[in-house]
Amino acid sequence: MTQTTPASAALAAWPYPRHVAHRGAGKLAPENTLAAFRHGAGFGYRMFEFDVKLSGDGRAVLLHDAMLERTTSGHGRIDALTLGELATLDAGSWHSPVYAGEPIPTLAAIARYTRANGLHANIEIKPVPGVEWRTGAAVALDALALWAGSEVPPLLSSFSETALEAAREAAPALPRALLLDKLPPDWLARLRRLDCVALDANHRELTAEVIETAHAAGFRVACYTVNDPARAAELLGWGLDSLITDAVDRIAPDPA
Repeated sequence: MTQTTPASAALAAWPYPRHVAHRGAGKLAPENTLAAFRHGAGFGYRMFEFDVKLSGDGRAVLLHDAMLERTTSGHGRIDALTLGELATLDAGSWHSPVYAGEPIPTLAAIARYTRANGLHANIEIKPVPGVEWRTGAAVALDALALWAGSEVPPLLSSFSETALEAAREAAPALPRALLLDKLPPDWLARLRRLDCVALDANHRELTAEVIETAHAAGFRVACYTVNDPARAAELLGWGLDSLITDAVDRIAPDPA
């Protein structure tokens, strides 16, 4: 339903689509790769959520795990390897033979692809443990430079409040969302302290009342990871601003 209350009318503009592809194309292609982004775009998705962390030499790359084994041919911690070493790894064969040889993309490569095709980005800052501040600051500065002049900036999000604090200090103009798996009693205070524009919550934590409360306080609401079309319709009917999904083949995005 369309939000028409005075509180929602006072909300800041939300330039992002209501439907967001998780890690590129969810599970249909190897997550956090350019192949996944292209696959998701083929289903009409115009915004992509993806995980970014730093290589051993401080370069921003896409990977969810701190360890390389699950989604690449590498072994050990991602931050033990330089960007050049990471570039030699296979990030596609784990998914299926058709994606064999797919590389780990840099944040710069993703910026080029999304900007060239009029797509939007939700950068989840996902630090390797112990380098939260450094990662938040570095990713924010890279994003600021890579999307300079873009009509719609990337949305930065993180479960790490330290990383978000660093991002705020490094690039205060970029919008931020706090990721929460559980909603603590002080969730609104946390959003205010970090100067966030949005809450990004586990969808199981959301109710119509939570979304209304966030909107009344001036915050947008996104959620992850919704793969059931009926649940997606329910959340969007409550006024959810953006829904992150793996099911790009079953949950149709709004027309461009």
